[in-house]
Amino acid sequence: MSANENVQQVLDWAVAEAGVPGIVAEVKEGGRTWFGAAGVADLTTGAARQQGELLHTGSSGKAFTAAVLLALEAEGRLSLDDTVGTWLPGVLDPGANGYDGDRITIGHLLSNTSGLFATGLAPEVAQRYATREGFARHRFDVSTLTDMLNLAVSQPPVGMPGERFEYANGGFHLAGAIIEKATGNSYADEVERRIIQPLGLADTYVRPAADVGYPGPHPRAYSKLFFKDGTDLATLTPENWESLMEEPGLPPLDVTEVNSSGAWSAGNVVSTTTDMIRLVSALAGGTLLPPAQHRRMWTTVSTEGGNWMPHARYGMGLFEFDKTVTAGRPLRGVSGSLWGSWIFAVGAPDGRHTLAVHTNTEWKSWDVLFKIIEAEFGISVGR
Repeated sequence: MSANENVQQVLDWAVAEAGVPGIVAEVKEGGRTWFGAAGVADLTTGAARQQGELLHTGSSGKAFTAAVLLALEAEGRLSLDDTVGTWLPGVLDPGANGYDGDRITIGHLLSNTSGLFATGLAPEVAQRYATREGFARHRFDVSTLTDMLNLAVSQPPVGMPGERFEYANGGFHLAGAIIEKATGNSYADEVERRIIQPLGLADTYVRPAADVGYPGPHPRAYSKLFFKDGTDLATLTPENWESLMEEPGLPPLDVTEVNSSGAWSAGNVVSTTTDMIRLVSALAGGTLLPPAQHRRMWTTVSTEGGNWMPHARYGMGLFEFDKTVTAGRPLRGVSGSLWGSWIFAVGAPDGRHTLAVHTNTEWKSWDVLFKIIEAEFGISVGR
């Protein structure tokens, strides 16, 4: 059986067994390209998923942010060893919020080792979006930069700078603010100039703050990622959140139209599987950044204990699977999830063999990721 047939079997399994409404996979290996799909783009009409759909890439946008800052470093505009206080004085004030901007560096922000707490689990976020009722009230709210920076420091530090990994959107919001401070341009303009245009990502853009939809073909987005009714959201922690999720069997909520401005430089990029393959191929293979910055991007830290993807080490905005679980074969990529959307794109470090997968719901099981990787690359991650 060919790799294509193996991947297609997993796509069919994801729809039949894992509760995914619709899923697509695209592969590029040298001169070989392949696209497969299963399930539907729209549960109401039954329309099929198709190649070229516009997709929200969630936290994959962190790789764009990291690449912009590394490019600025290569130009001598800043250093990843610069402190946050150098560029954003007073934002991280130990007297006010416990975070010391003179000790946290840009590099700490990009590697999620700043000591910032897991922003996505902040009580404010949970109250607005983590129940079906709250989501309905707040789905079109627009977040400002001030909102995002205040949220980033609204809970105490989880550790000292450089001490441990903790996935923190707030760190990337600070990074986006530094990009704008250092260049005098908008974050979206810098992403366009330094990544989208050089790589020819024709269908990729940073979503404007007021947008709630897509300018072209896209799948409907469906979510069941809500907490049970009556959950005391003040008790939410990185360790217990999965146990508080609503019961299975409830119908998914259509969350296609939503304002995602609160993701901003932590993950508000719209793209396609084709463009994401091109991005990961360039970042994994070192064709976008100079050698020194490429090495820095892929200097990884352990994610153990950080309540994140298993078997992976984190670089700057992206990850590499631990070679101890991939038989020594390196595999690099990005992943991101937002309401009703999950995408991952992974490939070999030479950039010649890359896979991108998207589901029109949030991740259901790491098995979807690991089964597809095994089918395409012959690597049994974590087994």
